[in-house]
Amino acid sequence: EVQLQASGGGLVQPGGSLRLSCAASGSIFSGNPMGWYRQTPGKEREFVAAISWSGASTNYADSVKGRFTISRDNVRNTLYLQMNSLKPEDTAVYYCNAYPAYDDYWGQGTQVTVSS
Repeated sequence: EVQLQASGGGLVQPGGSLRLSCAASGSIFSGNPMGWYRQTPGKEREFVAAISWSGASTNYADSVKGRFTISRDNVRNTLYLQMNSLKPEDTAVYYCNAYPAYDDYWGQGTQVTVSS
């Protein structure tokens, strides 16, 4: 059974940092590119960042490029997102999934709120 559990969200002031983690179980992590996505109320879920299986290749949405860093630990089956210089517009629920995403495997996500 595939499970994706995102964690590490919270309330942070503008300019602050957070590190998100995603613990994966089942077959989705091994051998697959993985990604982070986010969604705000009333909007469609959007792509944030992706990483290849080896970690050698990464891809970012223009809105987070230079501020966010995606990484993975293939031994621990864990995906990470280091978020620096956070802005109020980064406020969203953040999810992890394969890249491209599998519609059946969205977990609960983790809430990130950037506010003073």
